[in-house]
Formats: sequence, structure tokens, C-alpha cells
Amino acid sequence: MIHEMRDSFGGLLGDFKVGDVFKHWPGKTITESDNNLFTLLTMNHHPVHLDAVYCKEQQHGKILVVGTLVFSMVVGMTVSEISGKAIANLDYEKVTHDGPVFIGDTLRAETEILAVRESKSKSDRGIVYVETRAYNQNSDKVLTLRRHVLIPK
Repeated sequence: MIHEMRDSFGGLLGDFKVGDVFKHWPGKTITESDNNLFTLLTMNHHPVHLDAVYCKEQQHGKILVVGTLVFSMVVGMTVSEISGKAIANLDYEKVTHDGPVFIGDTLRAETEILAVRESKSKSDRGIVYVETRAYNQNSDKVLTLRRHVLIPK
């Protein structure tokens, strides 16, 4: 089943079924300010993320958005449907940057439920295993990540 939006903030374990796909809304257009603030907060001052003149001579010819900013935004997009009621994000695995992201790109994301199981140690919760994919405004995949989320029943 494909879910466009949810009425509640996150779901309980029983709300997630293997094969479900959640289309996250709204998307986010990445601004120069977003990228600049993130580079300052994380102390990533590589010129490929900040210096337009330097970037003109590099592979993409323009400023490249910091990959961990893209990761953080995409995870944030999923909260309302996936982890809004979560007890914890247990791990992030297999994070791949599938394509470059530039200032002015608009990101959209979707999450597929890969597995759902009850906790082996506590009966009031379970683990949902998901894959989230992010795309730019041209439908080019730019990020893929998998994670396990601890969800109450």
C-alpha cells in the first residue's frame, strides 16, 4: 500500500506492514543559507561547499551541498510518518549518496517498510526496518539509507 499522508504523528508497530511505502510531504528546497549554516555548525569548511570560484574548477562547477545536511534533512522528512512515536532510532546503515545535491534543489523522500518484528526482550514494542530514498526535483535519486526504528505497540 502507498501512503501519501498520515493523520497522526508517526505510527505504532501495528501500523507498519512490509511493502508499505510512505511518500513524505512536504519536500524541502535547499537554500544557500541552509548549506552555509550547516557548514558552520558542523565545522565542515571545505571550499567545495562554500566557495563558488573554487567550485567552478571542480567536477560539478558549482557549490555542492554538504552530504550530511542532505542526510539530516531526509531523516527529518520521515519523522511525521515513520519515527514520530519512536522510542529510538537504533541504527542508520547503508547510507549512500546516489547523486549530487546543489543549492536550489528540492528534495522529496519516500520510505519503504522492509521488515517488522516484535521485540525479543520487551513485549510493548517492536522494530521496524525501513529504506528511505530521496530524490531531487528531476526525480534523480540523491540519497538512500536504511535504519531500524524501535516503535511502541
